[in-house]
Amino acid sequence: MISLPELLILAAAGYRATQLAVHDSILEPARVTVFDWHSRKPTSRVRTAVVALITCVYCMGWWISGAILATWLLASGQWDSARLVVHGLEWFAVAGAAVLLNRVDDTLGDLVNR
Repeated sequence: MISLPELLILAAAGYRATQLAVHDSILEPARVTVFDWHSRKPTSRVRTAVVALITCVYCMGWWISGAILATWLLASGQWDSARLVVHGLEWFAVAGAAVLLNRVDDTLGDLVNR
């Protein structure tokens, strides 16, 4: 099982990676390409789901946090140290903490922009 400091670091990494994927300008060309792809067939459920995924911090954050956690567990040799259900709970914890950071960021941004 991951420790509290590991959880905090993984949550910060998940938050930042989610911001990169959903908001940062460096990936804007990729997002525009997906939006163009969707606009050519807007009734497609698959295309709509992909657009929803890449524009939602909660959706994208869930998968990014899972990928970061899995990478950490494999790289640190902790994958076999706990049952899969424990790693599932860790995934919820990392994703939840990352979303909490996102909410704090959004709230502070709204306060500053008033």
